[in-house]
Amino acid sequence: MQPLINEQSYRQLPSDCYADCQPTPVKTPQYLAFNQTLAAELGLPETFWGTEAGLGLFSGNQLPDWASPLAQAYAGHQFANYVPRLGDGRAILLAELRNQAGQLQDVQLKGAGRTPFSRGGDGRSPIGPVIREYLVSEAMHALGVPTTRALAAVSSGEWVHRDEALPGAILTRVASSHLRIGTMQYAANRQDPSVIKTLADYVISRHYPSCHTAENPYLALLQKVIDRQAALVAQWMSLGFIHGVMNTDNMTLSGETIDYGPCAFMESYNPTQVFSYIDQQGRYAYKNQPAVAQWNLARLAEALLTLINTSQEQAIALAVDSLNRFPEIYQHYWLTHFAAKLGISAAESTDKLLIDDFLTLLAESDSDFTLSFRDLSSPQQGYLSQQVAPERWQAWQSRWQDRLKAEERLGQDPLALMNKTNPVLIPRNHLIQRVIDNVTTTGDLTLFNQLHRLWQTPYSATTENAPFQQPAVPQERVCQTFCGT
Repeated sequence: MQPLINEQSYRQLPSDCYADCQPTPVKTPQYLAFNQTLAAELGLPETFWGTEAGLGLFSGNQLPDWASPLAQAYAGHQFANYVPRLGDGRAILLAELRNQAGQLQDVQLKGAGRTPFSRGGDGRSPIGPVIREYLVSEAMHALGVPTTRALAAVSSGEWVHRDEALPGAILTRVASSHLRIGTMQYAANRQDPSVIKTLADYVISRHYPSCHTAENPYLALLQKVIDRQAALVAQWMSLGFIHGVMNTDNMTLSGETIDYGPCAFMESYNPTQVFSYIDQQGRYAYKNQPAVAQWNLARLAEALLTLINTSQEQAIALAVDSLNRFPEIYQHYWLTHFAAKLGISAAESTDKLLIDDFLTLLAESDSDFTLSFRDLSSPQQGYLSQQVAPERWQAWQSRWQDRLKAEERLGQDPLALMNKTNPVLIPRNHLIQRVIDNVTTTGDLTLFNQLHRLWQTPYSATTENAPFQQPAVPQERVCQTFCGT
């Protein structure tokens, strides 16, 4: 079966929104991983499923005639510093294909060589970041988080040079689009004011078609993205996920998680936790993610002002009103997720205190975030009873049990809710690093394949996955993560 023809919709935009470019061929590509399930969803022909033809596609060495490679242009605030021209410096959009549900999907090579936006870089990726993004993005998908997906990973047979020479690799990434807040910033700063309108109309058509009939389509677009991002960040928080580099060029307009460079899942609960080596000031710490999201959304609002209203004063007033709703929207999603983690199906405002007090217990006792929440559904709560001071644990537990009795009277099943909300497995940092070390030093993919398989069912406790449920021991801890550039 042939895929639907590459729709090339991005090429309908003004030419300064992208640049034509070709992947740079690599020496001796070899498969690291191939996602057959995702390939089937995309309608990718089986001639590319783990075959030599597929290797030509996923390495960029030999593209089929339906590929139409380009690099997207975008700007961005990086750690609050505005850079007017970033763009895909090592990523190349190959095609837009419709999946089985009829949704348009970007197929992109990451680490495929220089583009016109490379800014002096080599456009390549070491194998470590490719392994990390493949594993974590697919684990996030299994956890139910909106995210980009990994279709394939191949080693290049070449070395890339960072602080040291490292084996190179290329990731094939799939997303509902790669449109970012930074994309809108770039368009808004073009000399031609029609560029931002054309792009905004494209975003609406691709992601939020109902906005076309809204009284103010561009204000409606802003409000849709605000809602999507509030929902996404609340879900990150409920899983202890720290993105690590929430620049405006790393926030999608679709509400999908993108770019897994210095990301990490928190182990011991610590609201100020930072993993990213480049985040020296803690701007993107766990507790700061909601506020950063709102700040980034304000940058999106600035890009849309001329479309929201011809009067700048009125446009600002409308945008600010929408942005001021973010905390309330975020808090709704946050409360829903965290209440469910306690077995509460219909959250009430008073539940926030119960949740906050539980998180305080975890912080004071240095308890593992994931294990603690999962332990709530065990009969004795053995982990928590050992971690938390007995009198404090019993006092909180008594309040919690009283709250669950109200749920049960309503016919709800708190245990079932907790078991489908609190994962047993997350991609723990030390496990990812162990995989990277194995693949980098010996090419051994055994642990990679095992963890990838286990992380597809993160809510099921099994004998096989029991060893991977535990946090790192002190000598295994990975305290800093790095970008893949």
